[in-house]
Amino acid sequence: MQTTFEIATSGAGLYEFTQPVSRWLRGGDGILTLMVMHTSASLLIQENADPEVQGDLQAFFSRLVPLQRIQR
Repeated sequence: MQTTFEIATSGAGLYEFTQPVSRWLRGGDGILTLMVMHTSASLLIQENADPEVQGDLQAFFSRLVPLQRIQR
């Protein structure tokens, strides 16, 4: 079975989508395979136990790949 769901985004950042995936999987057993169909997107899986983790990750990624403003 293949199901598609979309996540609305508004630019670079970390987007939580645990709830929609959990609702879709409710009552089921098996394997979940997620495919991100965008060349500049990636999937990060983390436990999200400490609220500071997302801030740390954002800071790390900002240092790793600084966003550049396009001059027009």
